Amino acid sequence: MPSQDDAVYEAWFGVAAGGGDKVLGKQAVQFFGRSELAKDKLAKVWSQADYDRSGSLGLDKFKHAMRLIALAQQGRNLAEVSGDEDCGMPTMVGLEEVTQKALGSGDAGSNPFADDGDDDEMATSNPYYSPAPSPAESPAKSPAPKGIRVIQNEKESKAMAKKKKQLSKAECTDIVDGLKHLYFSRIKKIEEEFKFGSFFSPCLSEGDFDSKPSVLLLGQYSTGKTTFIRHLLKTEYPGSHIGPEPTTDRFVVVHHGHEPRRTPGNTLAVQPDKPFQGLTVFGSAFLGRLEGSQCPNELLENVTLIDTPGVLSGEKQRVERAYEFTSVCEWFASRSDLILLLFDPYKLDISDEFKNVIHSIKGHDDKVRIVLNKADQVDSQQLMRVYGALMWSLGKVFNTPEVVRVYIGSFNTAPISNEKNPLATALFEREQEDLLKDLYQLPERSCDRKVNEFVKRLRALRMHVLIISHLRKQMPTLYGKKDKQQKLLNTLGEEFSKLQREKHLPPGDFPDPARYKSILSCFDLCKFNKVEKKHMKYIDDALSVDIPRLVKIFENPF
Repeated sequence: MPSQDDAVYEAWFGVAAGGGDKVLGKQAVQFFGRSELAKDKLAKVWSQADYDRSGSLGLDKFKHAMRLIALAQQGRNLAEVSGDEDCGMPTMVGLEEVTQKALGSGDAGSNPFADDGDDDEMATSNPYYSPAPSPAESPAKSPAPKGIRVIQNEKESKAMAKKKKQLSKAECTDIVDGLKHLYFSRIKKIEEEFKFGSFFSPCLSEGDFDSKPSVLLLGQYSTGKTTFIRHLLKTEYPGSHIGPEPTTDRFVVVHHGHEPRRTPGNTLAVQPDKPFQGLTVFGSAFLGRLEGSQCPNELLENVTLIDTPGVLSGEKQRVERAYEFTSVCEWFASRSDLILLLFDPYKLDISDEFKNVIHSIKGHDDKVRIVLNKADQVDSQQLMRVYGALMWSLGKVFNTPEVVRVYIGSFNTAPISNEKNPLATALFEREQEDLLKDLYQLPERSCDRKVNEFVKRLRALRMHVLIISHLRKQMPTLYGKKDKQQKLLNTLGEEFSKLQREKHLPPGDFPDPARYKSILSCFDLCKFNKVEKKHMKYIDDALSVDIPRLVKIFENPF
C-alpha cells in the first residue's frame, strides 16, 4: 500500500477513533456510514476486518476495512478478494479536508473537525450516520461511575449504570481487555485467597491475555517435531538441530522478532510482555532448559510455536530430568490454542511417561490433534496396519469413545516421496492442507479461545471454592483437626459425591480426587478463609452476567 494512502488512513483513523487507539462498534457505524454502502455490506466489511472477533479495530484492521470498503464500492464480492489486491482508496463523504491535510495540501491551521456543511448531506443520504454534537451542544459529562463502563451509546451506558457494578474501574475497548479487567479486579483476589494456583494453574499475568495463539508440539524423540516447525516456517529457527538421536533437549519458544536471536529461559520468564512469567514456579532447573528463539517470519507474526524435548522411556524421564516434565507440559497445554501429538510409523508405542503427559492434557481434548508423520516411508499395506495400531493405542490412553482427529502426511522440507506408496501422494497433500488450514485459522479463533479458556478457569475456580467450603465446614473448632482432615482426605471421593448431590453440580466438573488429595494434604484446611457470599457472587456474576454481556456488546455492530 502506498505511503500516501497510509497517511490518509492514519488521519481517518484518528477521526474514527476519536483520538483513541481503537475504533469501537459505535464509532465504526458512524464512520463507515460515510461510505454510503448498504448496512449488510458494512456488516461483511466489519466481519472480515475484525478477523479475530475482538470487537474493535486497531490501525492495521482499520486500513484493511478501508480497502474492503473501496472494493465494495467498486461492486466487488468481498469473499473473493485476495489479501494483496490494489484497490485504490474508498470514497468517504465529509472527509475531504482531513484527506487534504494528510496529503500536505490543506491549510496547516485548518481544523479537520470543522463544520463544512456536509453533515446535512450525510444525514439525508445515509440513515446510519449521525453527526457528532458540537462541544457547545454536548451535555456536561458527569464523573464516571465506579465499575466498568464499556464505551457504547448513552442509552446503554445509563442502563448499565443502574445495574450492579461490573468488572473494574477501567474502560475496556475489546473483549480481551474486558476479560483482563474482570480478572485483575475481582477474580485474581479469590484465586490467591483460596490457593487456586497450587491446585490448578498459576495465576494469570497480563501477558497471558495479550499473547498470540500458540501451538504446542509433543511426541517421542525423532518423530519430527523440529522438522515440522521448519516445514511451517520454511526455514530453520535459531538453535534448531535435527537428527535421529534425541536432539531437542529443552523447551524452545519459537516467536517473532526482527532479527534472529536466542533468549535464555530466565530472561524470557521475567519479561512482562511475554506469557511465560508463570513458569518461574518450576524453578531454575527448568528455566535452564527453557529457551526463546525469535526470527522474522510471516507465520510467527500471528502464531507462537513451542518445541519440546522428545519423551523418552519412563525410567529415563525420572532419572535424567531435574524438573517435573509432565507438569510443565500441563502448564503449556492449558495456555496453548492447539496441541499436536506427533507419531511416526516406527514409534507407535506410548511409554509410561508419554501416557502421563497425555493424561495431563485431559480437559483440553478439543485442542488435541494427532499427526502421523513420515507416512511416506511405508507402503499402503503397512500404512493401513500402522494407522489401525495407532488408533488402538490412542483408544487405550484417551479412554473416550470419541475419535481424535488424525492427520497423515510427511511434514518435511523435502517433497513427499512416492517411492513406496505412489497412490497415497494425493492423500498426504490433502491431509497437509487440512492441518495447515487448521493452523492458519488460529488467529481468527484466538479471541473465542481466550473467552472459552477463561470460562473454563472460572468454572474450575467455582468448583474449588465449593470444595474448600464443604470440607472446611466439617473441621472441628478446637481439638482433633489433624485427624479430621486426614479422615476427609481418605474419603475425598465420597465427599465429592455428597457435595455433588447437595449442590446439584455436574460430576464432570469435579477434579481428579487422587491428585486433589495429594495437593490438599500439604495445606491446613483451617487456615483457609471462610467462603463469603461475595466470593461466589463475583464468580457467578462473571459467568452468567459479565462475560455474556461483554461478548454481546462487542459483536458485529452492523
